[in-house]
Amino acid sequence: MRPRLAWRSRTCAAGLAFSEASYYLWRSKFGGMSVPEAKRLKELEAENTRLKKLLAEQMFENDVIKDALRKKW
Repeated sequence: MRPRLAWRSRTCAAGLAFSEASYYLWRSKFGGMSVPEAKRLKELEAENTRLKKLLAEQMFENDVIKDALRKKW
């Protein structure tokens, strides 16, 4: 890494109150994307999280129903 670039990233991160590591993580994730692409990625990640929660709830409900059916009344 060039010293000048390291100084800039460190100064920027400190001035905006986030760590230099966060800057590099952000840059590796969104560095080559345009703004609309980054927004779309965020939307897809949010939708994926929502769908994973729904799936977990459904799996839990199925397990509860299966357990109830296994019990002898």
